[in-house]
Amino acid sequence: MPARWGTVAAYAAVAAANQLLWLTYAPITTDVAQHFDVSESAVGWLSQVFPLLYVVLALPAGLALDRRFRSALLFGAWLTAVGGAVRLSSDTFAAALAGQILIAVAQPLILNAVTKIALVSVPDALAKGISLGSAGIFAGTALALPLGPALGDAGSLTPLLVVDLIVAVAAATWLTLAMRGVAPARADLSASARPDLAAPTHADLTASAHADLSAAARPDLGEPAHRDLSASARPDRAAPAHADLSASARPGLGAPAHGDLSAPAHADLSAPAFAGRAELRAVWGDRAIRRLAGVAFLGFGVFVALTTWLQALLEPAGVSDATAGWLLGAMVLAGVVGSAFLPELLVRSGAERRFLRVAAVVTASGCVFLALAPGAAVVAVIPLGVVLLGSLPVILELTERRSRSSAATAVIWLAGNAGGIVVAVLVQTTQNHPGAAFSLLALTGALVLAVA
Repeated sequence: MPARWGTVAAYAAVAAANQLLWLTYAPITTDVAQHFDVSESAVGWLSQVFPLLYVVLALPAGLALDRRFRSALLFGAWLTAVGGAVRLSSDTFAAALAGQILIAVAQPLILNAVTKIALVSVPDALAKGISLGSAGIFAGTALALPLGPALGDAGSLTPLLVVDLIVAVAAATWLTLAMRGVAPARADLSASARPDLAAPTHADLTASAHADLSAAARPDLGEPAHRDLSASARPDRAAPAHADLSASARPGLGAPAHGDLSAPAHADLSAPAFAGRAELRAVWGDRAIRRLAGVAFLGFGVFVALTTWLQALLEPAGVSDATAGWLLGAMVLAGVVGSAFLPELLVRSGAERRFLRVAAVVTASGCVFLALAPGAAVVAVIPLGVVLLGSLPVILELTERRSRSSAATAVIWLAGNAGGIVVAVLVQTTQNHPGAAFSLLALTGALVLAVA
């Protein structure tokens, strides 16, 4: 494997480790409650603290990655390992919660980096790089579901925590070694980081990072904005070299309204560093990114609600806890496969936006099927896993076309986690009426059609 793909693989391992440690206690909630002599609701906070902290820390983490990418990402990787060590330091609920909080703080520093690690390492295969990083995230989730019951019980959690710590330390060490060739700051802001602009090699990313930022090195930055927009908006005309920077010249984004182009993708290339609020305003001012954030809010909301409440919603139909666990595992595994292979195929055919609409229809249909035939849930959970998790790298790739900053990626993750909280709480209010709960999820999925 070339070194540049090794960096992406190392990142995927760190992302998987963070997800693995996040969900350590979730599959064995009852055993953990007995072990620590606390309520199951208290054990729930060991997992629920993650989306809550993500909502608070997503944007600051994105800005930190934009300013000091390598340092921020490696800090997140090693903080995950430190959190794992804290959990082992004392066999108490307080130590478990303290460790989980540290791991939760690390999570946005890791997940927000998924597009940028691909941009820095494999700029000529961006969609595939994002897919690999995203697959690592979901692989950690898939691994956590069987690992907990296999290694942990009410008698002892130590074997499970030791394995988690070994995985976290190994992944952080691998990423540290793999990122030695990555510039500590702003390497990815170079124009050479875009395959459609110039230098495709990893070495060029670091060598030309500063020089490419000057206006003199970028003749396209001297062109009037109106000429850039008009050229990119007319696919029937020969497009100049810089037209590829416009989102409207990229087939996956279609032809957005003129207002969507007010924050063109190349606007941030001339800035030596991102300026906090100004950068966030620029990201949120892009209508296309706001729409993608809306898709993430709704799609993540459905997925988180399903993973949280599927067992309870299927129980009245006679589905056992063990069967519900296998259904969740199958859904996540299908999502891992989908996120690894679908995005690159969609990018090649320019069908990303169309896929998001199809995913909305499949999600709504799958949830309606669960409402009508919960006993045959396996028929629905496989396609649900493919489209819900397979949509993430597609959304991230479309976001990267609009803005290469980690702040933009942070907005997507923030929206997704917020959606997970909101939709899961709404479903909780109807959990005693499975038909109504699944109908609510179907409606949520269908709303993507109005946003995508």
